Amino acid sequence: MTLRLGIPKGSLQDSTIHLLARAGFNVYVSPRSYFPTIDDPAIECTLIRAQEMARYVADDAVDAGLTGQDWIAEHHAATGQTVVTIADLIYSKQSFRKIRWVLAVPETSTYRTPQDLDGTTISTELVRATESYFAKLNVSVNVEFSWGATEVKPPRLADAIVEATETGSTLRANHLRIIDTVLESNPQLIASQRAVDDPWKREKLDSIALLLRAAMEAQGRVGLMLNVERGNIDQLLRLLPALQKPTVAPLSDPDWVAITTILEERAVRELIPKLKALGGQGIVEYPLNKIVL
Repeated sequence: MTLRLGIPKGSLQDSTIHLLARAGFNVYVSPRSYFPTIDDPAIECTLIRAQEMARYVADDAVDAGLTGQDWIAEHHAATGQTVVTIADLIYSKQSFRKIRWVLAVPETSTYRTPQDLDGTTISTELVRATESYFAKLNVSVNVEFSWGATEVKPPRLADAIVEATETGSTLRANHLRIIDTVLESNPQLIASQRAVDDPWKREKLDSIALLLRAAMEAQGRVGLMLNVERGNIDQLLRLLPALQKPTVAPLSDPDWVAITTILEERAVRELIPKLKALGGQGIVEYPLNKIVL
């Protein structure tokens, strides 16, 4: 059997392929093909725009796919179709955190709150979610679909925009000011109901989800192991953070033990000199691809 998997084409493509590689699935994309190869004979990949992924999954054109929560909600609002969420995954184009769809206005405008925009025109790709946002606030606006370059539209082509951002730097570069967050979004592994009802495909999806979560847990963390005399254990352990507790194992020399732990990579540069000062020897730092909790 084969699982048909949609890979998001566009801004999420590279980060998704990188995460899949850390999870153990190497995806190879040809610049002339929308059908990447993958080193798992049980998976067939197709590149699909993130905005359309939920549609093709709901229609069972592919069994599963990776796309943003924002586009899943947008598709549901437009069609009423639903998909099954297999895994919630926190990563984005530039980082391992959620993106925000924000309401932004020109820096020099007098708009300070969403209510100030009553009767104005809002430009966005996320039309349905934006309409729902203003409807809940009882604010009447004209929401126009944007085909791109949304940041350049205020004030001549629109009064305000709703746009996705990670850092806000692009908005600031275009002299825009954020006045509210419309929604937060992160990628999800989704599947069709038909795929979920198939025992083999459901098991395959659960395995992929487990490995993707494990790869995300390992992001930014490293393993550290060292040897230390028993007399220095207590002092040394107080320095070491860990997911649970550091592992302490005896060595052939009864006066020494081996310690293994997992910690944030950014902490290592401060920690290693302190461990050495407490008598740590044979200190080894090593990368981690997956952590299964």
